[in-house]
Amino acid sequence: MPRSKFGDIYRDLKNKIEQGDYPYQSLVPSENTLVSVYGCSRNTVRRALAGLIEGGYVQAIQGKGVRVLYRPAARAPFTLGRMESFHETAARCRTHYQTRVVHFSMTQTDSALAAASGFPPGVDVYHVERVRVVEGRALILDVSYFLRSVVKTLTPEAAEQSIYAYLEKELGIQIMTSKRTITVERTTPADRLYLDMGGFDCLAVLTNQAFNADGILFEYTVSHYHPEYFRFQDTASRHGKKAE
Repeated sequence: MPRSKFGDIYRDLKNKIEQGDYPYQSLVPSENTLVSVYGCSRNTVRRALAGLIEGGYVQAIQGKGVRVLYRPAARAPFTLGRMESFHETAARCRTHYQTRVVHFSMTQTDSALAAASGFPPGVDVYHVERVRVVEGRALILDVSYFLRSVVKTLTPEAAEQSIYAYLEKELGIQIMTSKRTITVERTTPADRLYLDMGGFDCLAVLTNQAFNADGILFEYTVSHYHPEYFRFQDTASRHGKKAE
């Protein structure tokens, strides 16, 4: 499938913003300038800018242009407003990391796992546990289950790279929606075994349910984050409200 023109423009502008070519609080070039630079229509430029607005990179200012809101973070932000794999986040933040698969098996959902995950009881799932080593420190433990009827094949080798890339590129699964919950919990024996917890006895826990294009739950993942590395951010807009 050919790449879309507005998608290419979006990625190029996003890279320029992240690299500081258009710094925080500056205005990106005008629509007329971007039309000339990219040799495209005004509508194509507007679609690219709309993607940046939705992602929280810029904000349209009436009568002035489009202002940059993005600021590089001191530690990798795992953004709630969009779905991206750990591999994609690490690449975006230029973070050196390694994934260690510490458990890989096929199992069936019992009543407890079914209640927690949303999978039906008694279905086949892949059970994968991965430790994320970031800049030499074991900081994240992912405990994941993938529905076998949707994820037909999965290997430890794919789990060491990017499972989402494998699902999308090799299996053709369209990942559409994610439902997430964040809590703060006490460390477990597995956390103390696999993660460099130091003196910490609690961590951030992100529970994720992912759905494909047919609305079928295919992934249930519980991610345990070292508190020094935990930094989630989101972008929200206030619409239709007036001060009282």
